[in-house]
Amino acid sequence: MSHASLTPRTALLLTLPPLLWAGNVIVGRMVVGAAPPFALNLIRWLLAFAVLWPMGRAAWRDRAAIRARWGYLTLLGLFGIGCYNALQYLALHTSTPLNVTLIGASSPVWMLGVGALLYGVRPRAQDLMGAAASLLGVALVITQGDPARLRTLHFSPGDLLMLLAMLTWSLYSWLLARPPASMQGAARPAWDSAGFLSLQIGFGLFWCALGSGGEALVSDPRWRWSPTVFASLAYVAIGPSLVAFFCWGRGVAAVGPAVAGFFVNLMPLFAALMSAALLGEAPRWFHIVAFVLIVGGIVISSRRGKAG
Repeated sequence: MSHASLTPRTALLLTLPPLLWAGNVIVGRMVVGAAPPFALNLIRWLLAFAVLWPMGRAAWRDRAAIRARWGYLTLLGLFGIGCYNALQYLALHTSTPLNVTLIGASSPVWMLGVGALLYGVRPRAQDLMGAAASLLGVALVITQGDPARLRTLHFSPGDLLMLLAMLTWSLYSWLLARPPASMQGAARPAWDSAGFLSLQIGFGLFWCALGSGGEALVSDPRWRWSPTVFASLAYVAIGPSLVAFFCWGRGVAAVGPAVAGFFVNLMPLFAALMSAALLGEAPRWFHIVAFVLIVGGIVISSRRGKAG
């Protein structure tokens, strides 16, 4: 499947999501103990759905088109809305933002693997080279330029949950890039971007509610309301949800999930810079080198025809 070249506009579309998601990881860690993870995910998407409704409600009037594509919308809602962020919030209870963003940077591996196993898209040499360059940049951020720090890294149950989250995100991205015939060409419904995202969220809310209900059955989830929690909900409902998902969908459609997956490698860098800003520390040399390596990986992977 051929895609357009990686233009500056598409690069910007794919850079905004990891920036906003890095903030989402930090916010998710800040509200641990104050917001149950699955309930947080449910309220996040309820708020996002309400904000998007005036722009996306027209798509819900086309009931025949929705019924004909309910299976596809259900899968998008499950993997992208119901699973990914709920698993990430849960992972942050036993993991750190650093580890979560590190595991998130494994996105190219998952994207290439899912593409090869489920869609028959074989990784190209430049994909593998790009992955190596980008992951080297991630390693620089994690180790702060000192390889000896690798020996101090520890992985927890939350890290395993984040691996599962990355699998669901890869499946979601490939579903966007390789939609069924009913979503292609003349058969595609007249849904604009807002309407399509609204449908994804609407179908995803079922899975969010199911997860929140299960959480209530097996634990005693309690909210501890505070200005921080309210501000966190506002942020995750707008930035990492509506803005990031809109940009990601457009970017994946343009260059495919294999190339888009490399942009997720920017998350650890953004998270490190945000943490540095909160602590009043200036970026260090390894942040600059990591940025060059990560961007280099993106450039290498996007050359000469796109896999995905």
